[in-house]
Amino acid sequence: MSTLVQIQVLPHHLENEDHILEKVFQKVDFSMNDVSQWSIRKRSIDARQRRVLYNLQIELWLNGDEKPVREPYKISDISNKPSVAIIGAGPAGLYAALRAIEGGLKPIIYERGKDVRSRRRDLAAINKEHIVNPESNYCFGEGGAGTYSDGKLYTRSKKRGNVLKAMEWFVDFGATPDILVDAHPHIGTNKLPQIITAMREAIIEAGGEVRFNEKLTDLKHENGQVTSIQINNSVWYDY
Repeated sequence: MSTLVQIQVLPHHLENEDHILEKVFQKVDFSMNDVSQWSIRKRSIDARQRRVLYNLQIELWLNGDEKPVREPYKISDISNKPSVAIIGAGPAGLYAALRAIEGGLKPIIYERGKDVRSRRRDLAAINKEHIVNPESNYCFGEGGAGTYSDGKLYTRSKKRGNVLKAMEWFVDFGATPDILVDAHPHIGTNKLPQIITAMREAIIEAGGEVRFNEKLTDLKHENGQVTSIQINNSVWYDY
């Protein structure tokens, strides 16, 4: 079991481990000799006063306590498993596909827009020529609405499941580990496209499918369950 300690440091002390540990051990009744590992758990800026400070939450593991080792996302072969339809390749769709693979299902993502790279040309047309592609724009396309708008990761809810796991998956696919620590994590629009691409490639490598320019237009259901979906007002797929 770990111990959490809250401290504040000046910005120029943020990278000074000796100074950080000195402040930590002023608040606990044990010494560094009793500690096997430590890390910064949370980091935020307090700029309410004239003197700017960093709030740090330090996590300590005492001798005999092992820091949990997290396994990165593993690709499993689900090519011959039962398939599940996922509508949209935004954050929810991509994460649903990754969770489906973990659960032994083959995800098939239907995305009305284009892949994350091809979207750039349509965004350029909006900005330069004021021409909007209704299926590929800032809102629609691989990665969802946030991919080309900012890349901030905010949630104020405490009841949305394992948020940390979602953040760790971002790191597994190329985001900086700082997002696991910062109070207001920010991946950045410049980095998101390659992260989204890495997620798609992992889904395909596992045996899943990601289909672009395929829009859900209708569905059939029986006894409260969806049995078929229609794509682009023409093709029906049974599930």
